[in-house]
Amino acid sequence: MLELILVLVFGFVALRGSSADDEDISALPRKISDKVGKLWDIAHQGMRENRFLRAEKALLTILKIDERNAAAYNRLGILYAKQKEYKDAIDCFEIASSIESTPSSLHNLGLIYYETENYEKAAIAFEQALKLEDGLAARHIAYAKVQEQLGNSKLMLQELIKAAELEPNKETYHLLHKAYLDQGMQLEADEIEQKQKKLIIPAGRPKKVVRPRRVVI
Repeated sequence: MLELILVLVFGFVALRGSSADDEDISALPRKISDKVGKLWDIAHQGMRENRFLRAEKALLTILKIDERNAAAYNRLGILYAKQKEYKDAIDCFEIASSIESTPSSLHNLGLIYYETENYEKAAIAFEQALKLEDGLAARHIAYAKVQEQLGNSKLMLQELIKAAELEPNKETYHLLHKAYLDQGMQLEADEIEQKQKKLIIPAGRPKKVVRPRRVVI
């Protein structure tokens, strides 16, 4: 499940990161910004095509030009995380957060701490991310997973309930249903199961299939 969260969140960051990249570029002189823009294109393409060395070189070159580019550090952290180079990923996310604390960089830092079983630090990172942005189910799910590891079942359930409220779908209901069963809360688990079934049943009457009229020429 954590690998799924990592993929979803890193993908989300990659999509949202483009606007931050543009802001960083606009603050630079024209010639330099053009060069940095081309390097970002190389980095994006390299990550899409899993050409990690090419992407890494582009990002490191950006950081040589602009050593306080938080977006580049964050993207480099994602790159290292995809290759399971967690120590380097942590370093990058920590630097990105120290330059500019964003929900994405803090959340990604929490994910890597979780992956390396440093649950206390993961909890702190997730809490900081949630203070800045708490409207994403993925953030609450990740925080719930940490609380589960720390033995805080009450807080874990609270976070999973919040996730299901934000995004009532098959995945969030499944996690909440399992958590209720693990805690021996059968009644609550049954209620969630009913909500899951309603997601499967299509609303309204099935549409009548209208066949095209045959025209004899």
